[in-house]
Amino acid sequence: MTDTQRYGDVSVEVGPDFVALAEIHRPPNNFFDLALIDDIAEAFEAIDADPGCRAIVLASEGRHFCAGANFGAPSEDDAQQGDRHLYDAAVRLFSTRTPVVAAIQGAAIGGGLGLALMPDFRVAAPEARFSANFARLGFHHGFGLSVTLPRLVGQQAAAELLYTGRRINGEAALAIGLCDRLVPIDDLRDEARTLAAEIAASAPLAVDSIRETLRGNLAAEIRAATDREKAEQDRLRKTEDFREGTRAMGERRTPDFKGR
Repeated sequence: MTDTQRYGDVSVEVGPDFVALAEIHRPPNNFFDLALIDDIAEAFEAIDADPGCRAIVLASEGRHFCAGANFGAPSEDDAQQGDRHLYDAAVRLFSTRTPVVAAIQGAAIGGGLGLALMPDFRVAAPEARFSANFARLGFHHGFGLSVTLPRLVGQQAAAELLYTGRRINGEAALAIGLCDRLVPIDDLRDEARTLAAEIAASAPLAVDSIRETLRGNLAAEIRAATDREKAEQDRLRKTEDFREGTRAMGERRTPDFKGR
């Protein structure tokens, strides 16, 4: 891989330090859909096949890392194309082999939080905002958060974040292990690249072996979790509470849920 390669809305540029910068280009919010997750997976698979790449920095152009799905769009979230669902692309992404460091500015919300938890490490700015806001939408969480969130912060902290939909900043995220390093926003990408370069400087076969041991059957766990998550999302999408939650979000008010 040489120069800058483009995979839909994702660009990849490889530096001399064996680190690839994979950047999402959907500013300012970087809303995701099936096409974008496929773009990221395609980019990561190409990096996997390149011996000149040993680590990845995942970053986003614009104000936010990923503000989740665009519920204000006419089709809501473009999660399904034919027989393929967004979570099929998520499993594909979790199956890639190269270590990833995410550089997180602004919002990592909803499914955007799910995307932020796919990488091995997260470097965040204090202004970053993390939220599993699904319950505040009358919805079930997705993108494998059933697996990744408890794995990072523990079962109790994960339950609190999921039940309440609470939004936390970078400092609070660092305190519970949701991110690994906290740096001023102007230093965000440099710090993420420094960590990725440290990984890339290690023996690549050893890192690959260690990562496989630590992550274990993560992709299979994500597949099982997203099967359940999707079924519950499909069920709850038909409820009055979901309609109220999405309306309230669009109108920037507190939702009035009825439990039906």
